[in-house]
Amino acid sequence: MCFKNLPIEFDSQGRPYLRVEVPNPYRYEVRSLAEQEERIKELLARNGYIRNVDFDPVTRVAGALAFHTVVNLKERKVVAANSMATLFRGYEVILKGRDPRDAAFISSRACGVCGGVHATTSCLALEMAFGIKPPPLGIVIRNMLLAIEYLYDHPLHLFLLAGPDYSQALVAKTNPSVWERAKQAEAPHAAIHGFRTVGDIMVGLNPLSGSLYLEALHMTRVAREAYVLIGAKYPHSETVIPGGVTTTVSISTFNEIYRRLIELIDYSKKVVAIWDDLCDFFYDVNPLYRKLGARPKNLADPGQWDDPEAYDASYEGCAQWGERRWATPGIIINGEQVTTNLQLINVGLEEFVEHSYYENWETYPFRTDPLGAPLSPYHPWNKETKPRPGPQSWRDRYSWATSPRWDRQVVEAECTARIWNTAVARKLPHRRFLEPTGSSLRMSLPAGKMPAMEVEWKVPEDWNAFERNRGRAYCLAYSALIALDNWLYGMDLLKRGDTRVQTRFEIPRSGRYIGVGFWGAGRGWLTHHAVIENGALVNYQIITPSTINASPRNPWGNPGPYEEAVLNTPSWRSSTGPKASSGSTFCGRSGASTRACPAPPTSWWRATTASW
Repeated sequence: MCFKNLPIEFDSQGRPYLRVEVPNPYRYEVRSLAEQEERIKELLARNGYIRNVDFDPVTRVAGALAFHTVVNLKERKVVAANSMATLFRGYEVILKGRDPRDAAFISSRACGVCGGVHATTSCLALEMAFGIKPPPLGIVIRNMLLAIEYLYDHPLHLFLLAGPDYSQALVAKTNPSVWERAKQAEAPHAAIHGFRTVGDIMVGLNPLSGSLYLEALHMTRVAREAYVLIGAKYPHSETVIPGGVTTTVSISTFNEIYRRLIELIDYSKKVVAIWDDLCDFFYDVNPLYRKLGARPKNLADPGQWDDPEAYDASYEGCAQWGERRWATPGIIINGEQVTTNLQLINVGLEEFVEHSYYENWETYPFRTDPLGAPLSPYHPWNKETKPRPGPQSWRDRYSWATSPRWDRQVVEAECTARIWNTAVARKLPHRRFLEPTGSSLRMSLPAGKMPAMEVEWKVPEDWNAFERNRGRAYCLAYSALIALDNWLYGMDLLKRGDTRVQTRFEIPRSGRYIGVGFWGAGRGWLTHHAVIENGALVNYQIITPSTINASPRNPWGNPGPYEEAVLNTPSWRSSTGPKASSGSTFCGRSGASTRACPAPPTSWWRATTASW
């Protein structure tokens, strides 16, 4: 039904089973990268116009990320790309043998920006393992915490990380003709965001001094203020626990949050209009901008924001409660949604280490999931983290990231996947502010200081760096509306006197239990897989958006999403430019003719990856 590469078929009742006629069904042959590496070495030695271009570190994606490319300057294309996670974080090793209740507090340190999402994902995994159902208000508060965390994360990305690539400071320097055109281009949504021309928007995006840059700093503070009212502190909240939350809330607390939510909703109206104008302007300047960071429409997301009445934490019911989330789970392959079933999303997940600094593992403890569906030996519940440091080799191992794949296909973790899956599935039960149409998601933003407004995200014709940024702008509005919807739900519970926020539980001291937390981070997919035996964690696996997007090649030689996006992006670096870059501020176009090559606002690599 939804698997093309895994040896899984479905019976007449739609239940997955393993194809028994296939001997060793999960076996695969590793494709050697040696021939490709020798060819690249030969090209580098023979042709002066083929150069190594390295970026280390890539600070605006992750401080522990580096990127290696080989660029053909004559044909203006990238011929080799390698994404390198340069740090072993080791949380899977740290958590082994610990009390399961420690997982939320330790795993939240996996990210210095988005610790709250890890804490919640860990709690979801333990709730599934031990059968703990939080009360409705506890679920509502966790939903609000997640949405508010995104209301901090999205402006940070759009205006402090990605935004400078579209600023006057960079565009005027790297693309003078584009800047001249921007100064004259009327902004279609000027009445909403207040900038008369696209050039005015670019000035507002100038790092450290632009009005949009400074406004985004302020709005991240507003979101943090809302978060700590119920999360106590950030980024490492300690109020989220298995069974709900520990915070005490009141109508007064909710009123304090409401004031900030309305401010953020007004802000989202402006942000959507700005990024619509920017993206459409660059497409109009030159349609080749659609190739920047382009890759197939392959996206994965486990969904998030649980229905307070439907969520029961069980794996047996995950297909049902998953589809009642405010963000519908789903897998999109070549632009088509192939499933929204959380069980199948879990069953199709594998993690490979052939080009990572880890050893493969021999154990295979879980051949099926709790419902009897087949699991791969490379599924996270079966994985064992065995670090093996070594020399960097493009033909062998070159990254501390692993290679997660779904149905052995390269999928992307991206926040736009939330609205994409929700829009096309049309299964959303919560439609007070949101209306999926099958090809779009309509969002009704209520009035604040600005009038009420409807915005509509549409499934894009192309999938590239610009659409990732546009999608994130719409995700800001989406997250704000979900925060407001849960605020209204929570207020109703408080008025009815249902103030319970947690369910008490005990950790069983004997037996084996497994669970998975299906959730999300600002950039997309987040899952934690836990195995507990006799009251202690014996295996814990975390798959983050960066693990997926920055992943190295898989056993079949297919590049990870970052690598693939860069390979698909034309190069415009001149032969007189520097050989390598220290840090991610190198402009790959230095010395190139603007007329000769239609380039994005800054270096091809930075503009490509900063959209994630």
